[in-house]
Amino acid sequence: MSRGVIQPSQQKLAEKLTILNDRGIGMLTRVYNIKKACGDPKAKPSYLVDKNLESAVKFIVRKFPAVETRNNNQQLAQLQKEKSEILKNLALYYFTFVDVMEFKDHVCELLNTIDACQVFFDITVNFDLTKNYLDLVVTYTTLMTILSRIEERKAIIGLYNYAHEMTHGASDREYPRLGQMIVDYENPLKKMMEEFVPHGKSLSDALISLTMVYPRRNLSADQWRNAQLLSLISAPSTMLNPAQSDTMPCEYLSLDAMEKWIVFGFILCHAVLNTDAAALSLWKLALQSSTCLCLFRDEVFHIHKAAEDLFVNIRGYNKRINDIRECKEQALSHAGSMHRERRKFLRSALKELATVLADQPGLLGPKALFVFMALSFARDEIIWLLRHADNIQKKSTDDFIDKHIAELIFYMEELRAHVRKYGPVMQRYYVQYLSGFDAVVLNELVQNLSVCPEDESIIMSSFVNTMTSLSVKQVEDGEVFDFRGMRLDWFRLQAYTSVSKASLGIADHKELGKMMNTIIFHTKMVDSLVEMLVETSDLSIFCFYSRAFEKMFQQCLELPSQSRHSICFPLLCTHFMSCTHELCPEERHHIGDRSLSLCNMFLDEMAKQARNLITDICTEQCTLSDQLLPKHCAKTISQAVNKKSKKATGKKGEPEREKPGVESMRKNRLLVTNLDKLHTALSELCFSINYVPNLAVWEHTFTPREYLTSHLEIRFTKSIVGMTMYNQATQEIAKPSELLTSVRAYMTVLQSIENYVTIDITRVFNNVLLQQTQHLDSHGEPTITSLYTNWYLETLLRQVSNGHIAYFPAMKAFVNLPTENELTFNAEEYSDISEMRSLSELLGPYGMKFLSESLMWHISSQVAELKKLVVENMEVLTQMRTSFDKPEHMAALFKKLTSVDSVLKRMTIIGVILSFRSLAQEALRDVLSCHIPFLVSSVEDFKDHIPRETDMKVAMNVYELSSAAGLPCEIDPALVVALSSQKSENISPEEEYKIACLLMVFVAVSLPTLASNVMSQYSPAIEGHCNNIHCLAKAINQIAAALFTIHKGSIEDRLKEFLALASSSLLKIGQETDKMTTRNRESVYLLLDMIVQESPFLTMDLLESCFPYVLLRNAYHAVYKQSISSNA
Repeated sequence: MSRGVIQPSQQKLAEKLTILNDRGIGMLTRVYNIKKACGDPKAKPSYLVDKNLESAVKFIVRKFPAVETRNNNQQLAQLQKEKSEILKNLALYYFTFVDVMEFKDHVCELLNTIDACQVFFDITVNFDLTKNYLDLVVTYTTLMTILSRIEERKAIIGLYNYAHEMTHGASDREYPRLGQMIVDYENPLKKMMEEFVPHGKSLSDALISLTMVYPRRNLSADQWRNAQLLSLISAPSTMLNPAQSDTMPCEYLSLDAMEKWIVFGFILCHAVLNTDAAALSLWKLALQSSTCLCLFRDEVFHIHKAAEDLFVNIRGYNKRINDIRECKEQALSHAGSMHRERRKFLRSALKELATVLADQPGLLGPKALFVFMALSFARDEIIWLLRHADNIQKKSTDDFIDKHIAELIFYMEELRAHVRKYGPVMQRYYVQYLSGFDAVVLNELVQNLSVCPEDESIIMSSFVNTMTSLSVKQVEDGEVFDFRGMRLDWFRLQAYTSVSKASLGIADHKELGKMMNTIIFHTKMVDSLVEMLVETSDLSIFCFYSRAFEKMFQQCLELPSQSRHSICFPLLCTHFMSCTHELCPEERHHIGDRSLSLCNMFLDEMAKQARNLITDICTEQCTLSDQLLPKHCAKTISQAVNKKSKKATGKKGEPEREKPGVESMRKNRLLVTNLDKLHTALSELCFSINYVPNLAVWEHTFTPREYLTSHLEIRFTKSIVGMTMYNQATQEIAKPSELLTSVRAYMTVLQSIENYVTIDITRVFNNVLLQQTQHLDSHGEPTITSLYTNWYLETLLRQVSNGHIAYFPAMKAFVNLPTENELTFNAEEYSDISEMRSLSELLGPYGMKFLSESLMWHISSQVAELKKLVVENMEVLTQMRTSFDKPEHMAALFKKLTSVDSVLKRMTIIGVILSFRSLAQEALRDVLSCHIPFLVSSVEDFKDHIPRETDMKVAMNVYELSSAAGLPCEIDPALVVALSSQKSENISPEEEYKIACLLMVFVAVSLPTLASNVMSQYSPAIEGHCNNIHCLAKAINQIAAALFTIHKGSIEDRLKEFLALASSSLLKIGQETDKMTTRNRESVYLLLDMIVQESPFLTMDLLESCFPYVLLRNAYHAVYKQSISSNA
């Protein structure tokens, strides 16, 4: 079948356009990366900055493209040394330039073929052919322009070629043509204007076909608004009707791409501007819309200056130059505000569209075109703003700062999410559309064609058959659709029918072209939704505007009303990899790393902002909780008492103090408190954090909620430690009850976060609070456990040892004693039952165990010192142990003892520590009984029912369990462990046992000396002695139990021995006549009763056998009588 001289099917125009356009983008990517590398001192090839090669490089550039290796040995000597390295390292750059040259050759060849074929171009009919042709022209122009901007291109090419000549004895075979191309394209547009003279007819025809499309797309926001553009609800009756257009693919065609076609196209075929009014109209409209165009990524082209510079040297172009200047003024004065209003309109339009589609996703079927139009329109406006904000040519920058840009991007992301989520809905709709309507209409059109050659007939029949065979069941079965072959066939058919001598000319059958364009759009709705999203809404360009990107993000976070849209910035990072190209694989890692770092930074900043808001709310809530503390009620009670007694207050007209809770009383709903603002800001930001469960960026998955959880854990940890208000210099610390109130207020706020974000706040509590029960947290920082343990040991108990504080059994608290130097704290406020319970709540069983272990460590150090004193007096004590029934001999031996006071002092300190521990244990038991009553009762049963014959190791395990639950034990397991670690290798077990026995003897025979101490007087009010000797009872019992458990002795026998020695020694002071020695004899007698009362191993009957009970009764009578007289 004859088609004339040129067979269109043999020219493969469709295939060549497809391949060259793709290769052009790849070449642009490579050339762009070379330009950026040469512009970065760190990435620039080292040979271009090497001082040793500087003269050689200058020589090569000056002589370029000529090659002169002779008579220049001195300048090129260094080059000779490094020729192999230069060849190796500059090969990628050099052959990229060679590839550009080859690409240029192929483009020129194809353009000539298209001219020879006299191809018909009309964007509304043969869309793919026209679009690909215009894309190729612009890609080619852009490539040569960016190539000309690489300042080091001559140096790179020349260096490589000289190294090649020195190595191989001849220039590279591509060098002469490449060098000439570089010289020819010094001013690329000027050269290409000459080059495109023969292509003017084809190019101008393609551009003028935009008259039907571009002006309709480039409207003002008011015109959009009046036309109810993108609105689904403006005409409810037509809501279910399919969105139709004769120019379907033109509806979502990028405005940015069209402006590039028009500007570059009419620069290259500028003659048509003087002859065609439609061309001039398009040209002016494009010049008025922007001041710069995007060449590639962040490389821009300043339209007006470049066009004016090109036209100024052409005779008779004064009118065109004046047009350019007028358009520039128009663009500078009105373009900014016009685009600002467009963005404002699109924000509301996309919000409406996203809201309706979220409620009725089925509308994505008939109204899919609206979605892609909306995405394309919004993408164009965002890219316009990004490009112009970075290249402002106007003094006023207000039109280029959009604090609401995040909202527009967010609605784009929402629409993209709807398309991805409801893809199957759209597939079902368009599969039915293609098979039930499109196939029928196309078949009718084909049947009615007057002429239909065989090739074209076969292709169109395949279209009909493909569509007819479709069914909904394929969608339900999850079948993967692929219409790429059908689309390529239509592209081929456009090429066959667009040449001048085609039997079936598409110019005469425009309805066929328009119908097929619609069908192609419908096929894309079935198999290419992801590609459509990339085509219409890809914003990977932000990858190359990092500074502007980060600034937009900061503006978004600073504006509370916009913070709910901040998630769009991490979501944009998922776009970045779509800008990579297979011809430049080396940039994948660079762009991937940038996307990861930006995404991580955005999510981290969002979490930090939310954390700061939560912290501020917590601070406010802690302040409110603080108002309810008992310490603040004194003034209220005082006012109430004065009012009742009708006493005048100190100051007349003193304003009544506000009661806690007044902040909740609202008289005006317009009144907004600081707390209201914080909650509003938090709810907005949390919406953003909770918007997506996770997002995938370059094979990494980010979970926004985990960022918040992580920051909350860190801040909660710091806040708890901070709220202790521990000051090491002044040894001040918050009362446990006050800290507990603040922590509970903090936790209440954190629990409310679950209302905003789907996070497990219990996990945060568990992680943080469990760490606070340890000595150090996971970061090695001190915890409240270590702070309070340190404070109670080093501050409170040290002051007890110094005699400034006493333990009052009656109050179960430590109380300050009147001294000359008043303490900075009130011991009772830190050690009473409520405070110890609060401490137990805060530290928990683990923390209280650590506190106990620390206390035991101090006891063990005191016991170690006591053992040293025993060893010093061992001989005397051994004799006293067997001579307790010989009063005179005992008196003589007692005089030989040394450090008696030290023994009693140390035993008292041990008793004080044990008394404090018993308070802590009792508080722990109370707390656990509330939290885990059944578990505590089970532990109690274990402890209470240990058979006497049970092995001691088993019994100790039960005691350890009981002690951890705060239950008192006959033998303190913590004390046993602490004292066990003291065993000396040099002393035999028998010797250790003997020292333990003699320690009890030493304490027993030393008790009478306490009677001479003026502070040893027993006070019935406090049920103890002001010098804490009543704590000896606990110390003696606990130390004896622990030591004789360790040494496997009989605790009961040793305590009987102690009781016999102690009673014998105390009975002797009854016979003393010296009043000073016996001044507090009765008070000391009572110690025996306390020891027996405290001990689980001794009984009153045993005491009666050693010490007459009448003496104890008289002693109690005497101390009570003495107490009454002293109080009187």
